[in-house]
Amino acid sequence: MKFSICLPTGFEGVMYPIPFVQPDCFVRIAKTCERLGYHSVWGNDHITTQKYVHDLYPGQAPNFYEVMTVLSFCAAATTTLKVGTAVAVLPMRDPFWLAKQCATIDQMSDGRLILGLGIGAYREEFAAWAPRVAKEGQRGEMLDEGLAVIRRLFAEPSVSHAGKYYAYENIEMFPKPRQDPFPLWIGGHNMAAVERAATFGTGWLPGWRPWPELEERIKCLKERAAALGRDPAAIEIAPQFSLTIAKTMEEAEARYMASGLVAHRVSLNYTGRDLSKQVVANLVGSPDVIREKIAGLRAIGVDHACALMIPAESLSEFEDQMQWFAETVIPGSPPSGGRAPPPSRSQ
Repeated sequence: MKFSICLPTGFEGVMYPIPFVQPDCFVRIAKTCERLGYHSVWGNDHITTQKYVHDLYPGQAPNFYEVMTVLSFCAAATTTLKVGTAVAVLPMRDPFWLAKQCATIDQMSDGRLILGLGIGAYREEFAAWAPRVAKEGQRGEMLDEGLAVIRRLFAEPSVSHAGKYYAYENIEMFPKPRQDPFPLWIGGHNMAAVERAATFGTGWLPGWRPWPELEERIKCLKERAAALGRDPAAIEIAPQFSLTIAKTMEEAEARYMASGLVAHRVSLNYTGRDLSKQVVANLVGSPDVIREKIAGLRAIGVDHACALMIPAESLSEFEDQMQWFAETVIPGSPPSGGRAPPPSRSQ
């Protein structure tokens, strides 16, 4: 199984204190991930402060770093590490310019970019960005139309398009991405996202779900892909989990439940996830427990524990967790050289 880390591009206030990260930290994290054997680093995409974050941190504004810019710096500082978006919010980006950014980064990184796309976790951000046009259901329509445009821009010499939301007239986009086919992953857990991934995605990147639901949707995706004449094995199954590692299961659970990530989960209650399963369904536990969970995920068809979110109160704790997981869980990771596990922050 592959493992990768979510950079704190847009998580201040959402799951981390304000402030949390400095600009030079992103490249350091990426270089450390490459050294430790992680497959990739990923950035998330937020543009403005959510209401619940304002309530938690009155008078403070979180720093949300633009994800494509951060990934370009990380790619430039590494040689084999892949970089990806988990996810870029397509309804708040022009499809042509996003495709242009992707092709440029992919060319300059020698083919190391993965583009994960979704509608965004918070409709309130879309409403703030486009208050004159925002309405229910619009983001899904914009995602579908934008995806169609991007796929054509990556494949065709010239594109004309007259749609409900976007229009282009004989527009050319060169260079094309270095990778062919370019890895286009679909974010989201609902059945519309499953259908998109089965139809043309090279990866499926849902948020964590209770395992029975996740297993059922993986099966559905693979069956649907086969029915469409695609090779189901060519679609990478890459859910995004949270990671909290500690000496014991009890300590890990206590640390996780005391973290800012829990308020973030509560704010996303509308997605229908059973929050009573958030500890058992995520990579929370001792190294032995987490290894057992990984074996279970592999058995239901997960290929990649993608863009692992690490709840932490400081960047040093974030990096300790990242290193401890790599040294005790990731197969074939560099030896720790006798390094003891980081001390528990709860002690």
